[in-house]
Amino acid sequence: MTVRYVESSKLPTSWGIFDMHGFEDTETSKEHVVLSMGQIDNGEPVLARIHSECLTGDALFSLRCDCGAQLQSAMHRIAMEGRGVIFYLRQEGRGIGLMNKIKAYRLQDKGADTVEANEQLGFGADMRDYSILQPMLEHMNIHEIRLMTNNPRKVKALQELGINVVERVAHESGRNPHNAKYLETKKGKLGHLLEDQDDGES
Repeated sequence: MTVRYVESSKLPTSWGIFDMHGFEDTETSKEHVVLSMGQIDNGEPVLARIHSECLTGDALFSLRCDCGAQLQSAMHRIAMEGRGVIFYLRQEGRGIGLMNKIKAYRLQDKGADTVEANEQLGFGADMRDYSILQPMLEHMNIHEIRLMTNNPRKVKALQELGINVVERVAHESGRNPHNAKYLETKKGKLGHLLEDQDDGES
């Protein structure tokens, strides 16, 4: 595996002080970050979020998706528990990259859903590779996680890597009128375990 640990530092946030750990994939030159809080290497299952980079949602406050809200919710939940970890993976646009994501957004502006837009550009619905997590988890000495996700494919991918997901923690937040179709597509075509709109957030 080409992912190597670089360095760690403190990261003060609105939710508390996290430790930030830098990793580099020497094959792709992509840099990934792990945020941790509390003692995560004591053998107890760790509350975890595996979050793929979303510049538009995480940093530009886009309402087209629920990514930024999910990231903030994960940081809040970990701070409340006092222990947990977030793997921030540089896999923009489900792995297709930022420029292709903008092209996909343009197709969505014309009526395509998020899956159709990716496929019209010649990509699969989800191009992310979670194998890069293995060296990160090994470095952090994490063997069991309680995964904050609504995506059963993510759970399956981790289990196939030999990562013990002892619990799936429902993680729904950020629903708004601009992302209603996006969320329904994630539920209907990608199998995400989301509540119906009338049921509210969980």
